[in-house]
Amino acid sequence: MIDAILVDAAAYAGLFVAALAAATILPMQSEAALVALVLAGAQPPWALVMVASVGNVLGSVINWALGRGIERLRHHRWFPASEAALERAQGWYRRYGKWSLLLSWMPLIGDPLTVVAGVLREPLGVFLLLVTVAKVGRYLVLAWLTLALA
Repeated sequence: MIDAILVDAAAYAGLFVAALAAATILPMQSEAALVALVLAGAQPPWALVMVASVGNVLGSVINWALGRGIERLRHHRWFPASEAALERAQGWYRRYGKWSLLLSWMPLIGDPLTVVAGVLREPLGVFLLLVTVAKVGRYLVLAWLTLALA
């Protein structure tokens, strides 16, 4: 019984950390962890989607906060977006505004978009709503496809 609880806790914690890191400065992908855990079948898929979503949204909030202080931080080696990626994201953001945050789940442009949202002072409430829709939607589709194709 205790072993099962520890395994569940480790699975959820690992997924949370992978999802958080994937949305921030570390070059990670959380999708593989989610798919592996869904396929293992030890935890309910809805719980795995929830944990991954919370971690990934929190990582995006970290990016938003970094964006708020970008002038002091942007030239550090660990900063989550290159100058070119930031310029591309700013172009998207200026063209499509807050709705571009619905693309925050996408590789390469998603993380810079969340940083730019902070730079351009997108209100946190609007940011959270749009990023949550994007991130949860991506994980729901991924879990559903995994179950459907398994």
